[in-house]
Amino acid sequence: MTTPSAPGVIDELHRRGLIAQSTDEAALRAHLAEGPVTYYAGFDPTAQSLHVGHLLQFMVLRALHRAGHQPVVLVGGATGLIGDPRPSAERQLNDRDTVAAWVERIREQVAPFLEVPAEADGLRGPIYVDNLDWTAPVSAIDFLRELGKHFRVSQMLAKEAVSARLNSEAGISYTEFSYQILQANDYRQLHRRHGVTLQTGGSDQWGNLTAGIDLVRRTEGARVHALSTPLVTKSDGTKFGKSEGGAVWLDPALTSPYAFFQFWLNAEDADARAWLPLYSERPAEEVQALVAESLERPAARAAQRALAEELTRLVHGPEQLRQAEAAGRALFGREDLRSLDEATLGAALQEAGSITVDGELPTVAQLLQQTGLVGSLSEARRTVKEGGAYLNNERVTDGEARPGEDVWLPGGWLVLRRGRRSIAGVRRAG
Repeated sequence: MTTPSAPGVIDELHRRGLIAQSTDEAALRAHLAEGPVTYYAGFDPTAQSLHVGHLLQFMVLRALHRAGHQPVVLVGGATGLIGDPRPSAERQLNDRDTVAAWVERIREQVAPFLEVPAEADGLRGPIYVDNLDWTAPVSAIDFLRELGKHFRVSQMLAKEAVSARLNSEAGISYTEFSYQILQANDYRQLHRRHGVTLQTGGSDQWGNLTAGIDLVRRTEGARVHALSTPLVTKSDGTKFGKSEGGAVWLDPALTSPYAFFQFWLNAEDADARAWLPLYSERPAEEVQALVAESLERPAARAAQRALAEELTRLVHGPEQLRQAEAAGRALFGREDLRSLDEATLGAALQEAGSITVDGELPTVAQLLQQTGLVGSLSEARRTVKEGGAYLNNERVTDGEARPGEDVWLPGGWLVLRRGRRSIAGVRRAG
């Protein structure tokens, strides 16, 4: 049976930069060293999918699991109906059926991250729970008498998001204000039902985490623990996990594996070096070597490629990683475009930028202009003349020719390229 290695896992989390705050660390180390600990992280279904911002929680869950501890994954069917207060504005409340459907989707989405390898000795799979099971039966009177009496309004007002909302024109409703009590009760319920003694979460959840610790102490007389992960940012100040198309989702129907791969591959050098220790499960020496290579040879994009490969494999599996890598090679002429499946090709071209044509087909020169690869027809003709225009990776010699029936790729696509790096897609309507 796997023996928990408390100092090892805490040291690993520190080495990777995954701990922003923790309760008494010496006590937590001693507690983990006593034997397998049951720990939990919660995810609220406030959207139909998790996004890359949630990956940091998976890294902590996985590290503790590998060290022999028992994970509990909470998908909040109750808290998802409320929503944790945001600093800016009130959340839109989703209906019960929508949230219930999202609970199931997110539970399925989490499962692959905590699969137990066949060769793992003694590791148990995660326990999945929904806080609606114990929250729905609580009456308003019980909520106030059994839970509310343990919370001091002054402490609840001190929470950063709450204080920010109080000082804004929007204010804050009692609905969102009460969220902290619901999450704290989750910790109490999981301690009672499953013996949970450690909760993990983002640093923006620290007030909620400590509220849960306090509630367990007051009502159960037990000492429990918490640790939080840091807020991940981009070096240019923009929000992590956003691309030009919006959030980078873990659901392949919302963000294709190719676009997911490209998000990491296109990271700025400084960001990739900062993110690699957080998100990579490679040995420390290998991570250090990749960071050093990124500093010495930034053009090789070693850190970006390592992130893209490792995380695409983790989130979408090895076959989708292979397709994402093949798409990158094929679009730039290093692999046969027809080797790509229709979904991957379409996702790659939509990510690059594409147009749809209907009726009489434009000439190649016109398509170069319409896709934005050139600014005018005269520039398009000049690009063709100079040998810089490609259709499906074949150099174009006649800009006035129209694409023939035999050149269309699966899904009704054409790939236009100007020079080595400028790509656009053309799709035939119908």
